[in-house]
Amino acid sequence: MSLPVLDDAQRAAGLRRMKMVATGLLVVLAVIFVISFALQDRYPWLQYVRAAAEGGMVGALADWFAVTALFKHPMGVKIPHTAIIPRKKDQIGASLGQFVESNFLSEEVITQKLGSMELAQKAGAWLERPESAARVATEGSAAIRGILRVLDDDAVKTVLESMFRRHVVDPPWGPPMGRVAERVFEEGHHHQLVNLVVDSINDWVEANPDVIAELVAQRSPSWVPSFVDDLVGDRVQVEVGRFLRAVQEDENHEMRRALDNYLKGLARDLQEDPAVMAKADAIKEQVLDDPRVQQLITQTWATIKNALTTAVDDPDSELTRNFKAAVQDFGHRLATEPELAGKVNTWISDAAGYLVKTYSSDIAGVITETVEHWDAQETSEKIELQVGKDLQFIRINGTVVGSLAGLAIFTVAHAVFG
Repeated sequence: MSLPVLDDAQRAAGLRRMKMVATGLLVVLAVIFVISFALQDRYPWLQYVRAAAEGGMVGALADWFAVTALFKHPMGVKIPHTAIIPRKKDQIGASLGQFVESNFLSEEVITQKLGSMELAQKAGAWLERPESAARVATEGSAAIRGILRVLDDDAVKTVLESMFRRHVVDPPWGPPMGRVAERVFEEGHHHQLVNLVVDSINDWVEANPDVIAELVAQRSPSWVPSFVDDLVGDRVQVEVGRFLRAVQEDENHEMRRALDNYLKGLARDLQEDPAVMAKADAIKEQVLDDPRVQQLITQTWATIKNALTTAVDDPDSELTRNFKAAVQDFGHRLATEPELAGKVNTWISDAAGYLVKTYSSDIAGVITETVEHWDAQETSEKIELQVGKDLQFIRINGTVVGSLAGLAIFTVAHAVFG
C-alpha cells in the first residue's frame, strides 16, 4: 500500500499543529510547576508533582533547543554549533550525493536489482497486448512526424548525395566487380544466362529468314546473280541455325568454352589490369554523372518522406498494421522464449551497469550541485517541512521522559535522604 503524498501546504499545516502541541505541553507543565511549587508546603504530595513538572520542563526545553538548533539559531542568539543545516548545507549535499552514489548507484546493486526484476518478460507481456502495440505505434508515429517536421529537406538531400558519392561513386568499381564476376563465372551461374541468349538468338534467326538473305544480298558484289545470293543466304541461315543448335545441345561446346575463358579473363582484368579498371571507372562516371541519376537521388528523400508521412498518418496503413504485428510478435517472443528474454535482461543489466559505472559520479553530482545552488534558509525550510513534524514528537517524548525522570529522581532522593 503506497503512502499518501502531501504537498508543502499540508506539511506546513501539520508542522504548525505539532509545534503547538509540543509547546502547549511545555506551557501546561510550567503552570503545573508554579501551582505545585506554591502549594507544596501545604500539600506535601505536590512535591512529586512539582518534580515531575520540573523534569518535564527541562526535557522539553532541552529537546526544543536541540530541534531548533538544527534549523536556526535558538531565539536568534548565535550560539556555537547551532543553525547546523543552513551552515552545513553544502557539506550535507556532498554527503548525500556520496551516500546515493555509494549505496544506490553501485554497479553491483543496479545489475542485481535489474536481474531480479525480469524486465524483458514484463515488457513482453505488455507489448503483446493489442492496445499496447497500438499505443507504441501511435507514439512511434508521433515521433516520426516530429522528426520529419524538424529535418531540413535540403540538408537531407545533401547528406544523401554525399553518402551516395562516398560509398558508390568514389570507390573504384573494377576490383569489386571483378571479384563478384569471378566467383559467378567459377561457379557457373552464368550458364543459364548464356542458354537464354543462345535460345533467343536461335528463335530470332528462325523467325526472320529474310533478314539474313537481305544482309547477304546487300554485301555481295553487284555482278553476282540474285539466285546465287539466295543460295548463299539460305546456306548461311542453315549453318547459323545448325551452329546455334549445336551450342544449345552441347554444354561443352567450343563457343561456350571460349566465352567462359573470355569472361574469366575479363574478371581477372577488372582486378589486375589498370587499363580495364580505368575503363570500368570511366563507364561508372558516365552513367552516374547523368543528370537523370542526380535527379533520382534528389527525389529519393522526397519519395521516402511522402511515403512515411502518408503511412504514419493513416492508422490503417499497411506500415502501421505491420508495425503493430511486429511489436506484438516481439512481445510474445519475449514473454514465451526464456532464451531471448534472458539475452535482453542481460543486455539491460550490462547497459545499466556500464552507465552507472561510467556516470555514477555525474549523476550523484546533480544532488550536490542542486543543494549548493539552494538558498541556505530555503534549504532549512525544505528539510524542516519534510522531517519537522516527526522532530516535534522528539520534543513531546522529551517532555514525557523528562517528567518521568524528574519524578523518579525526586522519589529516590526523598526515599534515601527523607
